[in-house]
Amino acid sequence: MKRQKLLSLVRQAVERYGMIEEGDRIAVGVSGGKDSMTLLTALKELSEFYPKRFSVCAVCVDLGFGNMEDTEVRRFCEELGTELSVIPTRIGQIVMEERKEKNPCALCAKMRKGALVKEALRMGCNKIAYAHHKDDFIETMLLSLIFQGQFYAFPPVTWFEDTRLTVLRPLMLVEEAQVRGFCSRYQIPVMKSSCPVDGTTKRAYAKKLLEQIKRDHPGAKERLFHAITEGNIPDWPDRALERV
Repeated sequence: MKRQKLLSLVRQAVERYGMIEEGDRIAVGVSGGKDSMTLLTALKELSEFYPKRFSVCAVCVDLGFGNMEDTEVRRFCEELGTELSVIPTRIGQIVMEERKEKNPCALCAKMRKGALVKEALRMGCNKIAYAHHKDDFIETMLLSLIFQGQFYAFPPVTWFEDTRLTVLRPLMLVEEAQVRGFCSRYQIPVMKSSCPVDGTTKRAYAKKLLEQIKRDHPGAKERLFHAITEGNIPDWPDRALERV
């Protein structure tokens, strides 16, 4: 995917859901993976010409599986001219070794969120951007249907009253394959996940399921995403997303 296409899709999501306002300072949660590196690139470049002025910084929560300080993430942020804060934690050790969680993703996500929110507030941010793309939205909906019996996907914008932070998902119109293509075309540095359960989780199952649905039923992916954006899901904005 070309740079112009990425910026176009991100801008469409931003404007349709009012994600960015004048003077915003947005913390991008960066793991070193392809999704977060793409989002950081897109928001940094968008900030250079978007009518509403805003700034971007990067926050990396180090889970303790490896040293995140001296990595391509820091060098890439320096090239972008983006401030990066790396937060060392023992989350990996707590979840995998001390607690020995059977479902480690839920606790890990909760602890990562807590560390990210705390650092975003310290850095003077009023918003946090997560790198969930279109496939993530659909996979979340499938997981919710299969394991919880509910039709749900996380909303494009969420405001948390307790922290007074807003969470954004500006990659929601971008497909995972497009993210992969963008990183390949522009040689964006991507770190392999060091999580010991990577590829074995329920989300990995949902990813495989979505691939199977796409193979068996051409066009089903777009219909599933349309169902999400038009489905009157709780916590979603009233205005339905127009199809792209």
